[in-house]
Parts: sequence; C-alpha cells; structure tokens
Amino acid sequence: MAAVSETIVREYFELHEFLVRQHRKYIAQTKREDDDIDFFVLNPHPQKHDAGVPFILSSPDLSFIERAIVVVKGWHTETFSMAVLAHAPEIFRFVEPKVFQQAARAFGGNGAPTKILVVPALPQGEDARQQSVELLRSKGIDAVIPFRVMLADLI
Repeated sequence: MAAVSETIVREYFELHEFLVRQHRKYIAQTKREDDDIDFFVLNPHPQKHDAGVPFILSSPDLSFIERAIVVVKGWHTETFSMAVLAHAPEIFRFVEPKVFQQAARAFGGNGAPTKILVVPALPQGEDARQQSVELLRSKGIDAVIPFRVMLADLI
C-alpha cells in the first residue's frame, strides 16, 4: 500500500506545479538515516504570505510553501489519534536533527525546508484533534496534509 500512497502524494504535488524528487530507498542490511523521507518538493514560484501557513494544509496553502521534505505515513483509512502517535516514534524520525540537516543539505541555499507529514486523517473531535496537532508540533512537524485533501483534488 505504501507505493499507492506515495504515488498519490507525488501526483498531488505535481498537480500543484511542484518539482518533486523522490528519495531513492534501497533495500539493504542496514537502514540509512534519511530513508524515512519520501519526497523533496520545490515550488519554483512560491507566493509570499504575511500571516504564515496553517498547520493543517489545504490545497490553496501550497502556493506559500517554497520547499519541503514530505513524509507519507499510514494508509488513507487510518486516523492519527494520540494513541497512534504516542506508540509510533518512527513517525517522527525524519525531524531528528541529524536526519533533517542531511535532508536540508539536499536543497542547498538558505533557510530550512518545511517539514510536512502526510497523514491519513486527524481525529474528528476538536479536543482530540487539538491534542494530536500539539503533539505533532512539539515533535517538530511544521505542517500536515490529510489524504482526503489530496484525494479530493486529484479526483
């Protein structure tokens, strides 16, 4: 299922005119530190935005993203609740300083790329959703994009 999810994400960013580079993942005895990153995306014509970009991104918000590392986790039918996030530390591996710095070097230039996590869904309840968002932010995630946003645009 991971290949299908990654294809959806790639097509979504390409639909929004991003240049997309997929990190080549090798199957080997040892896992490399940057294997958790799925895509490097670059917006060749980013727009300026004074208010900043919201944490939960929608398609119109993408025009304000200049460059980002994108990680796809889960299939589009799961919900990223506090329980899932608390018991899956591998979700946050790509924001660890060593991994992120290596990924940021792939872009060159100034400024750090936005760290985007593609999530199946966030909880529906406001309190549970807010708790999940706070946890994601505290771990270093800059933004999330729910699969439903991507699927709606692609359809």
